[in-house]
Amino acid sequence: MHVSHLDDAEAFVTLDGSTIRELAGRVSLPAEHQSLAEATVPVGGATAEHYHRVSEELYFFTAGSGLLRVGDETREVRAGECVVIAPGAVHKLTNTGDAPLTLLCCCAPAYSNDDTVLTGG
Repeated sequence: MHVSHLDDAEAFVTLDGSTIRELAGRVSLPAEHQSLAEATVPVGGATAEHYHRVSEELYFFTAGSGLLRVGDETREVRAGECVVIAPGAVHKLTNTGDAPLTLLCCCAPAYSNDDTVLTGG
């Protein structure tokens, strides 16, 4: 059995500019087919517009609020909501609130910078 704790996870910045603490995946626990991380977007911050060639993502928002653009659709997001982002879907997350925007991000297959394509938007 492999167990991790969020308080022990070392934060790092992903290619899209998110600060994450991975709980399971290639960086932390030996998860081969998926990853789970807590991501934080600071007040006034945003991720770089990007997509993933292969990975499907689940965003489960745990604190804060913001705007999520996936393809041509933009909507407000807040704590308690879950969004599915298909492989190849261009997306960008912006914190429009007055507190950090925090989410759990699950990627299948596991997150990797090699699967992330920055689109410059």
